[in-house]
This record gives sequence, C-alpha cells and structure tokens, in this order.
Amino acid sequence: MARSVLVTGCSRGIGLELVRQLAASPRPPLHIFATCRHPQRPGGKPIRAILHFAFSLADTVNLPSIQGAVQAVGYHLKDQGLNLLINNAGISSHATLHSLDSQEMLDVFATNVVGPLQVVKEFLPLLEQAAKGTGKEGLSCSRASVINISTKLGSIGLCPRVPEAPMYPYRASKAAQNMVTRCLAAELQDKGILCCAIHPGWVKTDMGTEQALLTVEHSVRGILTVLASLSQESSGAFLDWEGNSLPW
Repeated sequence: MARSVLVTGCSRGIGLELVRQLAASPRPPLHIFATCRHPQRPGGKPIRAILHFAFSLADTVNLPSIQGAVQAVGYHLKDQGLNLLINNAGISSHATLHSLDSQEMLDVFATNVVGPLQVVKEFLPLLEQAAKGTGKEGLSCSRASVINISTKLGSIGLCPRVPEAPMYPYRASKAAQNMVTRCLAAELQDKGILCCAIHPGWVKTDMGTEQALLTVEHSVRGILTVLASLSQESSGAFLDWEGNSLPW
C-alpha cells in the first residue's frame, strides 16, 4: 500500500493494532514509524515488541516534539519522503452541558484539532517529497496521503440520529477535525497528496469501552482495506471502516 507509514498514538488501541497489522502484512511497508508519548516507558512495551524502534512524540501540540520526530523520520527516509501519515492520536471527553468547563474544551480541541493539523504542517515537506518521487499519477496512499481517524460522533448530519451522550468537547472537536480534513484535501490535492477522514466504528478499546460492537482487529483490518482502495475520487471523503460514505 505504501513504502513508508507513520502512525501517531501507538501505545494502545487502534494505533497499536494498525502498526501490528501493517508489520504482519504479506508485503509490509519498508518503513513503519510508530509514535507515542513515551516509547521507552512500560506503556510503550507493546509497540517495542512489534518494531525495533518507536519515535517519541511527547505531545502533538508541542511543536519542538513534532519537529524532532520530523527530523528523525527524514533521517531514516533519506530523500524518498513519507507516503502515508495516519493521525490517530486523540483524547475523549464525556462532558455534558452541566459538567463542562472551558479548560477541558480547550484541551480536547488542542489535542484533536490543533495537534493533527500541526503534525501535517510539519511533515508536509516529506509528504511533498514522496508525492513527487514516486513517479505515480493521481492520488493514493501509495503516493502521498494524510488519513485523519475521525468518528461519526463528529458528524453534524448524523447528530440527531446517534443516541449518544452530548460529549461536547469530543464531538465538537471531531467536527472541527473533519473540516480540517476537507480544507487539507482542497489545498493539497494539486500537490499530489490525498486527504481523507475515517470512522473506525465503535471499537473495544480503552476509549470505546468493552460495550463497543467491534474488536480492534476487525476495525483495523477494514481500515487498511479501505486505505488500499482510496483514489483521486476519495480525497476529502468521510468514510467508515467498511468504505461507506458518511454525512459531514
């Protein structure tokens, strides 16, 4: 699917399973870069068991941390660029109108909206390098792409039909992240970079809880199948793990 892949938020859940399935695939990427806050601490042990190394990305809203990761990835890739960037890192919040405070709202927006946007901005030169160097036409994940892991809870169109708690910070931040994806798709298309938002489903993770309907293995298997099928027409789309279009 891609020669080089970088995934944020890999210490557990969907990020960890993405790396595991990518590494175990019949034709794995030549370079898999897994980032988490503290890869050398006990929480980073699962990812270290899959890969020989993982990059520390202490905080996706911490610019020096992102820039350090860019330098490390660029060093390993030489002049070939980064094909696929998966923005998976994020945080949840179940705050209601009565329990919400402004700082929680700001913290969730910083991580779920500002963070992914800054990561794309800093890695853009490597994505552009890959888009120019593959010799391929059109848009695809094997050329250059940005995938933002989103959620249908951020869909304004589905809001009345999704019987979930208000979760104001989380749902509003994911709606904003969806707009970021649309803007990136419009701006980066002419540079040969595909941008897409993916809803992984309700997954049995720490965030999704054991009440969720999908196993993380099933969700990620579907996500990777969808990513391999993305094309020019997919840029700017909001899809679920089965490739179905979702309303914004």
